[in-house]
Amino acid sequence: MYSATGRTGAFAAPHDAAARSGLSVLQDGGSAIEAMVAAAATIAVTYPHMNAIGGDGFWLISRADGSVTGISAAGRAAGLATVAAYAHGIPARGPRAALTVPTAVAGWQAALECMPTRLPLLRLLRDAIRYAGDGTRVTGSQARHTAAKLEELADQPGFSVFAPGGQAPAEGDLLSNPALAETFDRLGRKGLRDFYAGETAARHAAWLEQVGSPLRAADFAGARADVVAPLSAGIGAGTLWNMPAPTQGAASLMILGIYDRLGAAPSDGAEFVHRLVEATKPAFRLRNAHIGDPDHMTVRVGDWLTDAALTQMAGGIDLSRAAPWPDPPREGGTIWMGCCDSDGTMVSYIQSVYWEFGSGLVCPATGVLFQNRGAAFSLTEGPNMLRPGARPFHTLNPAMARLTDGRRIAYGTMGGEGQPQTQAAVLSRVLLGRTMAEAVAAPRWLLGRTWGEETTTLKLEERFGAVIGQLSALGHDTEVIPDFSDLTGHAGGVVLHPGGLIEAAHDPRADGGALAW
Repeated sequence: MYSATGRTGAFAAPHDAAARSGLSVLQDGGSAIEAMVAAAATIAVTYPHMNAIGGDGFWLISRADGSVTGISAAGRAAGLATVAAYAHGIPARGPRAALTVPTAVAGWQAALECMPTRLPLLRLLRDAIRYAGDGTRVTGSQARHTAAKLEELADQPGFSVFAPGGQAPAEGDLLSNPALAETFDRLGRKGLRDFYAGETAARHAAWLEQVGSPLRAADFAGARADVVAPLSAGIGAGTLWNMPAPTQGAASLMILGIYDRLGAAPSDGAEFVHRLVEATKPAFRLRNAHIGDPDHMTVRVGDWLTDAALTQMAGGIDLSRAAPWPDPPREGGTIWMGCCDSDGTMVSYIQSVYWEFGSGLVCPATGVLFQNRGAAFSLTEGPNMLRPGARPFHTLNPAMARLTDGRRIAYGTMGGEGQPQTQAAVLSRVLLGRTMAEAVAAPRWLLGRTWGEETTTLKLEERFGAVIGQLSALGHDTEVIPDFSDLTGHAGGVVLHPGGLIEAAHDPRADGGALAW
């Protein structure tokens, strides 16, 4: 199911097994945070090309009292990861690509500490243990991406768990990862900190050093997730929240803030797309120039989100003509999930290994796939320069909104460069009166390059029809892509209505589900 409504709880995820895991925790009396940890563990098993516990994660947690908390689980570079050590370039695959500490599990721990837990950790990890041990069926998405990336990944240490016999699995094949099942069981019994300062950490540190990664035991021991104040921006319809640096959350908020100050389009035709695309350009220019590790940034991104700043940026947009493009793109591959419990706690969560299958490294002793997020570092001076202990720029940015009509919304998407654009499309369509399911399924676009695509055009799904020609007439360099294309992300949302109805929806472009009761 891609949409569902209920009054007690709801969950949206890009894989139906993750949605079921999350909903079952809610039904057993767990909180939205506990449900998200359960789903995050399950989807690390069932959707491994998009995420893993060897990656990073970002949380927005909204409570019924109006408070919103952020958790930034952004892995830091190894102590041995210096510009000198990578003078010949940062590889995207292989042992040297695994240069940042995977911090998603630390983020789970930080989230669970935000409120009293109701269920044992082993209960939260139960489904992930079962899927990893017994096997899970390969989705069409996993089959396609494995086949597409096999040439560059087949020789990476441990990758054969995802390509038995050196062959990409077919959709429907059953794949298991017994070592990962054992790892989840150990974490459930010993606690999540074992990933950083216990048997799991020791196994990872020894193996990573053996295969040539710069990560060491001290890097794991020092890993932490940070509880942070989210960024916020006001629009006419309410208040929006997103994550601070090192994510591109500020860009997502700027796009919606600029669009709001241009005056909402009457429908989601050419005028709608043009305004959001033009709002994307100044947001991305600021993002590309200034965002990186907040410890090394020289600007305050909150200054971009004031009414005066957003109004000034809106004033520079020509509603009758497209501005020049492109600017440098960002890449990425990710999952987003959202949920709401009976207490009104909502979670917007995103978990990633950066590119599909990350570094390609899978530790045989633990079954853990390691990210390649360090490939996002720069080797030149600036806020995103590679330094020991630094955090690279992240495309990840879960989103939330509280509208003046009483609705609260958790929403987001995967898709690298496209994440802010898809978020803007989805929320703006909800504000135009669409249901979340309609907003998620409607035709979308992508400005720039992502998912390995080389063109920097304005890519539009074929269903836009005559709108494509109208945008070309406005000066956009358009390109038609197939309907329901992965290029435009896998979006989802959970809406808590003021009367208590909970609406969940996930993208027909993914293999997911939306469940409620």
